[in-house]
Amino acid sequence: MGQKMDRQEYDVIVIGGGSTGENAAWYARHNGLTAAVVESELIGGECSYWACMPSKALLRPGEALAAARRVPAAANAVTGGVDVAKALSTRDAFSSGWDDGPQADWLANIDVDIVRGRGRLTGERAVEVTAADGTTTALTARKAVVVATGTAAAIPPVDGLRDIAVWDNRDVTAAKQIPRRLLVLGGGVVGTEMAQAYRWLGAEEVTIVEQADRLLSQEEPFVGAELADALTAQGIIVRTGARAQRAARPAPDGPVTLVLDDGTELTADELLVAAGRRANTDDIGLETVGLTAGGYLDTDDQLRVRGVDGGWLYAAGDVNGRALLTHQGKYQARLVGDIIAGHDRAAWADHVAVPRVSFTDPQVAAVGRTEQQARDAGLDIRTVRYDLGSTAAGALAGKGVHGTAQLVIDTTRRVVVGATFVGPGVGELLHAATIAIVGQVPLDTLWHAVPAFPTLSEVWLRLLEAERGVS
Repeated sequence: MGQKMDRQEYDVIVIGGGSTGENAAWYARHNGLTAAVVESELIGGECSYWACMPSKALLRPGEALAAARRVPAAANAVTGGVDVAKALSTRDAFSSGWDDGPQADWLANIDVDIVRGRGRLTGERAVEVTAADGTTTALTARKAVVVATGTAAAIPPVDGLRDIAVWDNRDVTAAKQIPRRLLVLGGGVVGTEMAQAYRWLGAEEVTIVEQADRLLSQEEPFVGAELADALTAQGIIVRTGARAQRAARPAPDGPVTLVLDDGTELTADELLVAAGRRANTDDIGLETVGLTAGGYLDTDDQLRVRGVDGGWLYAAGDVNGRALLTHQGKYQARLVGDIIAGHDRAAWADHVAVPRVSFTDPQVAAVGRTEQQARDAGLDIRTVRYDLGSTAAGALAGKGVHGTAQLVIDTTRRVVVGATFVGPGVGELLHAATIAIVGQVPLDTLWHAVPAFPTLSEVWLRLLEAERGVS
């Protein structure tokens, strides 16, 4: 098929139309710059269609039933399980039926052009877009190119794993049927959330295999222990400290087998591989600007890609590896839109106050440094903890509600540098901790931030009392 070459110029060209790319273009337009977004799949990206929104839609019904069952006066009213057909149709609705029309319309309404196809750098401020029909369009950026191509599921080096059909985060969030047996390779956020969602949705056997010694291994040690206890109580098998050695699927539509390093053989109908992410930089033309393809793009705090002369190439969101979270990518994108326009901005929150939530039951919410990270940074710290179930709100939430709240405190400056909460709905506690860390609010000032009674936020008072030694 013949090639069509249309040369177009914009102030800013964004490669990648996910939530980060959309925001980078939006803030460029807010600053009076012209912008185009290049996207080969769906405008809105991973979060809208295969991650944040569909996964939370799958989790929510089971979470609601679990919350009701904890309340003695309500438990008898819960006589059934999740309506699977309704849960899947709700998931479809929250994923917009995998139709990006509304998001594309939003970009059009703010005067951002969409160029459909795969974007590749071809030199300084130059991008070539190859459409599905093979035609190409050459774009030139007057000011900057922003790479926002995100990440994809990584396949670990397990013998046979690349040779068989497995699920990744896209498959598990878009599935039309619930398998009777589900194996999950990886005990991070995706693995734990989807293991619990599928158990609620009717999977009879769910097993998590995690090579680290605990689930959510990047968080505080107590997090993994409490989450494993909750998942085990739900009937999910949790195998930590277990390394997969070999995978096989003799028939394309048949069972899949995973052999562990201790010789254990696990069999299931589907295998979800949730063992990390890799940057989508293999085929975006990095070699044309002196960079190596295939890895995360190293950036400074203005999100400029290091190693490229002229300061015109930026990377925002997962692709730079700073913090693989939708909200953090949007944060970076907002800054990029300002920085390109000449404003003095820096993405310093990436280093000190990254909020993260696992929407399991119990939820896990954390921001800032863990205790170990704070010690590794050379801070003189102490930690204080309190059981959320010992607050009035925790008791009112139902029978057996508990969970740990912890603050990591820099004793020299007397400020909070890290916070972790485990318990029902604790994601809604997180922003107070984020503000305390970002604002470097002294503990003596936090005493005057009075929590309403009886809310879970009362735990802040209890933590401050623990720090003060009040019993």
